Amino acid sequence: MIVDQAIYCDGVRETIKGDISDAFTAARARGDCFVWIGLHEPTQEEFDLITGELQLHPLAVEDAIDAHQRAKLERYDDTLFVVIKPLLYVEKTSDIEVGEINVFLGRDFVITVRHGQAAPLDVVRRRVESDPDLLAAGPAGVLYAVCDHIVDTYSRITHEIESDLIALEHRVFSGGHEDATADIYSLKREVLEFRTAQDPLIPVLEEIVKGRVPLCADTREQFRDVLDHLLRVDSQVDEHNELLTSALSAHLALVGREQNQAAMQQNADMRKISSWAALIAVPTMIAGIYGMNFDHMPELHWVLGYPLTLGVMVIAVIIVYRLLRKSGWL
Repeated sequence: MIVDQAIYCDGVRETIKGDISDAFTAARARGDCFVWIGLHEPTQEEFDLITGELQLHPLAVEDAIDAHQRAKLERYDDTLFVVIKPLLYVEKTSDIEVGEINVFLGRDFVITVRHGQAAPLDVVRRRVESDPDLLAAGPAGVLYAVCDHIVDTYSRITHEIESDLIALEHRVFSGGHEDATADIYSLKREVLEFRTAQDPLIPVLEEIVKGRVPLCADTREQFRDVLDHLLRVDSQVDEHNELLTSALSAHLALVGREQNQAAMQQNADMRKISSWAALIAVPTMIAGIYGMNFDHMPELHWVLGYPLTLGVMVIAVIIVYRLLRKSGWL
């Protein structure tokens, strides 16, 4: 659907009267004016009105309606088609939602097509309308404001990720036994999704800054500032990704050490249990032999047979005990 539409002439917003075709005709007739139409997840039928008036390239229109494109810049005759991937940080779940903004840019028009809930452009429109310099820059000024707003959002999200990363590091090295593997991997996946969204935007801005996009020639300095901010964000994202990799490795090492310690303790416990069982088995064996009801057994009717048997049991137990102590089992 159409979210907002207006004509901008001499730094003043004018409401579009009549249909969209009349708006474009009026803007062209008056000279230094441009039309900005903002749409949110339009259908093919809704977009056909604009396509027919501006003769937009079918491939670009298809990309704008279907979305799911990487950030890119394409030229179709006198029209510039730019795809930007805004991000939305969900604080409750620490998830990053990726949206898409498609911008059609001409000498006298800007068409923005937004998909998803990330980076609504009403803030950008208010900024452009309150800044005479941006309005004077025309459609290129709008594209700059959109890019600047999205990169600022990137920067804010990097700080949120940094806070999540610090919290995870505290969990990993706090000495507790909580398994943070799933949370570390989840945050690492969000960082990689962040990188997938913002990395392709760098060459787009570099094209503009190097003067290869005539429509944006007068705003190269502004785009250079946006590119500097984006490169700083890119560096922070790389650092976060490396720290998450290190945190995951350290966590797995700590978990492995704890498991080894637990296994060693179990082995020690089993050795002690086996040792005590061996101590008990020796007198049990002797007592078991003399407990058998046979008539002819050694020293069966000897007066000292009973104390001798007990003595043998004690001596045998002492010998076994000392051997087990010497071997470290007790």
